[in-house]
Amino acid sequence: MPALASHRKPRTRVRTTSPGLGLTTAALASVTLLSTQTATAAPATPRPSVEDVQKKVDDLYRQAGAATQQYNKAKAASTDQRAKVDGLLDAAAERAEKLNETRRELGRFAAAQYRSGAVAPTATFFLADDPQSYFDQDQLMARMTSQQQKTVSDFRTQQSAAAKKRAEATKSLETLTEAQTTLRTSKQQVQEKLTEARTLLSELTAEEKARLAALEREKEAEAERKAQELARRQAAAAEAERQEAAAKEAAEDAAQEAGQPDTGTGGGTDTGTETDSGYAAKADKVLAFAAAQIGKPYVWGATGPSSYDCSGLTQAAWREAGVDLPRTTWDQVEVGTRVATADLRPGDLVFFYDDISHVGIYRGDGMMIHAPKPGANVREESIYSMPIYGSVRPA
Repeated sequence: MPALASHRKPRTRVRTTSPGLGLTTAALASVTLLSTQTATAAPATPRPSVEDVQKKVDDLYRQAGAATQQYNKAKAASTDQRAKVDGLLDAAAERAEKLNETRRELGRFAAAQYRSGAVAPTATFFLADDPQSYFDQDQLMARMTSQQQKTVSDFRTQQSAAAKKRAEATKSLETLTEAQTTLRTSKQQVQEKLTEARTLLSELTAEEKARLAALEREKEAEAERKAQELARRQAAAAEAERQEAAAKEAAEDAAQEAGQPDTGTGGGTDTGTETDSGYAAKADKVLAFAAAQIGKPYVWGATGPSSYDCSGLTQAAWREAGVDLPRTTWDQVEVGTRVATADLRPGDLVFFYDDISHVGIYRGDGMMIHAPKPGANVREESIYSMPIYGSVRPA
């Protein structure tokens, strides 16, 4: 019997992708996706230049200086307010004790009334928190002795005074709380600015740090050049003034020898010279003290003797000359007489930046002694190392 033909449809063989080809396709897809993501991703932030870092760090130190002055102001206010609060609390306690003594005296009057059998309404009057409310009862007033009436009057006066003192103490405590809050906020701001500055400096490479140091040297050299120029101008002005005074004195001497009347201002006291001499004597003490602090570290909020911030140093130095300066640069700039940079004399205070956040003591020849910034020590430096705001002669 012949074999029957198969009616099954022949199976179509499907060619599958080889493992190698599948991996290649997947890899190509991954590369394409990665390329697309890379192309659309935000570009990396460019690294700041050393010049930008220098500018940013200087600005952060300036901001930290301003926050330091706010801290100093808040600390002084907090200290003063604490003393005021303590005084008010003591006064309130004293008033309360007087009030209680008067209340006890009223109680003794009430007890006497009770023993005599006339406790009401007189006892009610004596024991009331507000005896004044009974004053209109004529029949009761008639029963009171003059001493009792005086005691009631004293009670009312003391009650009012005690309430006033309590209110003043409460308000003063609120002010103290506000000052302490400002103190904490200012302290936090100083710490944040200094941390940010240190972080920027720590991220510099060795090469960038060297470049930054070179920029600082260039800045110092330019400041010193300007200081030398100021010194030359001041020396020339002083010499011209000396020659003018000498010429005037010679003319007066010649007039006297010729028998001409003295038309000068001689014969009186030269108050200008005496004032200059007095200021110079104070300035010598100020500068001697400031020079002795050179090498001590800057610490924000410090007033000595082992460390200082800028206004702490100026305050301590002028105290040596018998002059009490306020604590902050903002207040110190308001003391004394304003002077132009060209007219600076040793001992004058020089203030910096538009926000008046730094101060130094003028030594002469365009130089000052100051407590610069965190990480630096008290030192002598050109007044042109920072933008000058103005100058003051404190005494």
